[in-house]
Amino acid sequence: MECNPLRVGGHKDHIHILCILSRKIALMSLIEEIKTNSSKWIKTRDEKYKNFYWQKGYGCFSVNPRQTNIVMDYIINQEKHHARKSFKKEYLALLHKYEMEYDERYVWD
Repeated sequence: MECNPLRVGGHKDHIHILCILSRKIALMSLIEEIKTNSSKWIKTRDEKYKNFYWQKGYGCFSVNPRQTNIVMDYIINQEKHHARKSFKKEYLALLHKYEMEYDERYVWD
């Protein structure tokens, strides 16, 4: 979809995708394509994944091009990072740090 991935990774209950978003595609379309195709793929891997589904929402953040190495290191070290802080706590802290308005009823499903 002309969105060059720089780093993909995650931990237990979430993933991170650092990519260069194409000017030709809406972010919503990219996320929909990723969720649809990865759901179909994982269900072919093993019977235990037959009920796999993605949550409805997602978070997206811009990254300063000069800080992509920091973000790539962060993605690589997810297991170590989340040994100290849960994804949920980290995500809410990020929303607070950047003063983003949200309704927690719609953040988790």
